[in-house]
Amino acid sequence: MHYFFTRVVGALGFEGGLSTIALLTLAVVPALWLAHPAVGLAGGAACALLLGRNPVAHSSKVAKLCLQTAIILLGLTMNAAALVSLSSTYSGVVTLYVLTTLIFGWLLAKFLRVDVVTGSLLAIGTAICGGTAIAACAPFFKADAGRIGLALGAVFLLNMLALFALPPLGEWQSMTQEEFGAFVALAVHDTSSVVATAAVYGDEAAEVATTIKLGRTLWLIPVVVVLGMWKNGERGSVLLQRARVPGFVLAFIAAAGSASMFPLPIELIDGLKWASKHLLVVALFFVGLELTRETLARLSGREGIFAVLIWLAVMPIAFGLVLFAR
Repeated sequence: MHYFFTRVVGALGFEGGLSTIALLTLAVVPALWLAHPAVGLAGGAACALLLGRNPVAHSSKVAKLCLQTAIILLGLTMNAAALVSLSSTYSGVVTLYVLTTLIFGWLLAKFLRVDVVTGSLLAIGTAICGGTAIAACAPFFKADAGRIGLALGAVFLLNMLALFALPPLGEWQSMTQEEFGAFVALAVHDTSSVVATAAVYGDEAAEVATTIKLGRTLWLIPVVVVLGMWKNGERGSVLLQRARVPGFVLAFIAAAGSASMFPLPIELIDGLKWASKHLLVVALFFVGLELTRETLARLSGREGIFAVLIWLAVMPIAFGLVLFAR
């Protein structure tokens, strides 16, 4: 048992003593008990701020693994026909949102005289998939670590704000599960926060949000191709090979397809939903551990103001597009 525990702690890159372990346990257990992603995120963030550091070196990798597993398990509870129907219904909406956000972000950055590199990364991150898009596109702009860190920090804090602010907004607007799921799939940056925010609202909202968000994430492929051809003069065929569809997206589609061909017992579906939701809580807890005091300070400059303004400006656009598609 001690050997197993030591190996797990080592794999996580844990740094700290028994007091740190106790603090992390006290923070994550209530979130798991409540099965509430927002509580998990808040608990992780509180631990990081109290300790003044992230005690788990590989927290981002653990969060990514938990999130992708949660999404694949969610696919096993869905119907492929419903997935195709949702994707076709909202494909035009996603396209309009992405293109509008990119154009508006470019114009707003010009108006506010924001640093071109940081402004471009934030516009792309807001339009497509947050930190993933920023990391993928940063090399084309030859962005240094400071600019990348600022963009990622801004997106991280806005994801946290969305998780706590949008579910009450949906209740206030009396949005249906589908409407809220579609709205969150557009209005929130990172996939983890999209799924978590929708899950707070309801299981159906989480399914809708996951499906539409993964379709929005695929916009990263044409954006990477265009940037590569524009910035580096690379051939489109070479860039297409580099910008592949994420494996977990294909696994999600395959899971939904298999569940449609071979229907699962209702008890197993309930168990998969339970596991998916709790994995999502764990993922958000580890995401919260990445919050540092330096991250909080990154929204104080002009670029931080730009990140907030572009997000607040495109949110009504997302809301309007969802109502239009209804």
